[in-house]
Formats: sequence, structure tokens, C-alpha cells
Amino acid sequence: MCICGVMKSRLFWIFAIIYSSLHHISSGSTSTTLKRPRAGDPFDTFPKNFWQEFSSPFTDTPEDEELEVTETTTHEPFPFFADPYTTINISTQLSSNVYLHCRVNDLQGKTVSWMRRKGDDLTLITFGQHTYSGDSRYSLEFEEPNDWKLSIQYANERDEGPYECQVSSHPPLVLLVYLTIIVPHVEILDERGSATPEKYYKAGSTIELQCVISKIPHPSSYITWRHGVRLLNYDTSRGGISVKTDMLPGRALSRLYIANANRQDTGNYTCMLGNEITETVVVHVLNGEEPAAMQHANGTRFISSPLTMVVFFIVFAIVKPFQR
Repeated sequence: MCICGVMKSRLFWIFAIIYSSLHHISSGSTSTTLKRPRAGDPFDTFPKNFWQEFSSPFTDTPEDEELEVTETTTHEPFPFFADPYTTINISTQLSSNVYLHCRVNDLQGKTVSWMRRKGDDLTLITFGQHTYSGDSRYSLEFEEPNDWKLSIQYANERDEGPYECQVSSHPPLVLLVYLTIIVPHVEILDERGSATPEKYYKAGSTIELQCVISKIPHPSSYITWRHGVRLLNYDTSRGGISVKTDMLPGRALSRLYIANANRQDTGNYTCMLGNEITETVVVHVLNGEEPAAMQHANGTRFISSPLTMVVFFIVFAIVKPFQR
């Protein structure tokens, strides 16, 4: 019933508009000047929201309603490191080759560089895939899909310290990598497990030396033995030489055996891990003498002979009367 009443009201106003239009046409008015409506004109009685109600008979829309416009902005992906940490610690053995990894996702044309930090100073090593360091041991190796690896060959103690992988974004991204160089400890022991810089053996006996190397995080090369400059590990010219090496967690043990020792086996024996980790012992092979006679660190040996006994009795005979 409400809807029928509204429709009847609208029809009344439509007829009023048609009537007013016919009235103006019949009066023959041709003036284009706008005039105020006369009193009693049907338009004077139109409500202000007539046209709104007329155009939307079944929907009420407030006059002051505003349309909300939501602006959306699409940003370019920002580069980020694939590793969840911004500081990484790496340990490597002296004289080994090491890689410092820098994995970057969504690089978006930005440049990756490696820097060496010493205090407040930064030294450029690589920029993109170009190496700017004067040290030929440094180089950049890119591995698909996103790893910018800094390669350091034959790492030494001077290479220890902080390195920075930087991405040329705004603000720049920085990954700190701290490199630690571990210097193994080398010691040569005899068959009794004693350390000494010199060893004495009888001719015809077996030389036995043990090389104990500790602080080995990642063994990268095998242990070698040398007599002077001659490599003994694969020596077949002399015969009777045997080398047995055991790689244990964090350390290594290598044993050198030389059977039927002779004077030609005298000399320096060196145990080597790589080229820079070495220890040397001097071996003496004696003919017809006790090895202990030559070990001055153990004291002076009392030499017994007939002449020595004669001298001892003469001194005893002279000194004894004065002791009464």
C-alpha cells in the first residue's frame, strides 16, 4: 500500500510538469531570459530532493554521501639475503682453500660487492663479477641461482678477520662474515711417546717416529714424511719404509717405520700437513754405541775403562790420609 501511494504522488507531479510545459508553450513566450517562477507555479511546490526521488523511486541515497577511492601502489621486490642471519662465522685450516658465501634473492639489477674490514677501513675486493684486489688468491665465483662466493686460496693467518658482502640497494644490505684461521699443532714423538728434537738409534734397529697433529677442523691434505728433501710415503728404492696414517676427529696420527737402520738414514725427518704445517726431528744412527750415550739432555755418562780405574785408586790413596 505504501508503494502505491508513492506512485500516485509521482504521477501527480508528472502531470503537473506536463501542464506547466503546455502552459508556457501556449503563452508564446520566446524570451531566453530566465525568470523567477510566478506565485502558484507548480515548480514552487516541488521538494528539493524531487529529482533524486524521481530518478530512484525505490532507493534513498543521502545527498552528502561521498564515494571512497582506494589507491593501491605496487612496489618492486626488495633484495634480501637467503640466509636468515646477518652475521656468519667460518673456520678453515691454515693453507686450505675457503669459500665465503653470499646468497641474495630478488637482486633486481642491484650489484653485489665484497669488502675487507680492518678497524674503520673498508677495502674493496670484488664488485659484481670483477675482482679489484691486488692479491691473486682472491676471486669471485658466482654459482646459480644466487650465490656470490668469495674464494680465498691457501688461506693464511693474515686472512683472518671480518668480511662484508654488500648489496647496492637503498638502504644497502650488509652480510658480515668472520673468517677464523686455525693453525694445527704438530709434534713428533718417539716409540715411547716422548718428544725430543733429536733421536739416537743403533745400526740395524727400527726407526719409529710418530707425528701427532691436533686442531684440524677439516683435513684437506694428507700427511707426508720427508728425509731431507726425499719423500718417504711412496719410497720404494730403499725398502723397509712404512707409513701409516689415521685421520681422527679433530686430529691426525701418522707413524713412520724404517727397518734395519744404517748410517745413511741419519738426518732430518719432517712431518708435513700441506706445505706450511711442519715439524722436524734429527735422527742419528750409531754403529756399536749405546744411543743413550749421545743424549746430553739426560746427563753425562760415566765412562768405565782400566785407565780410569787406575787414576781413581791413585786419587783415593792420596786423599784418604788427610781425612783422618
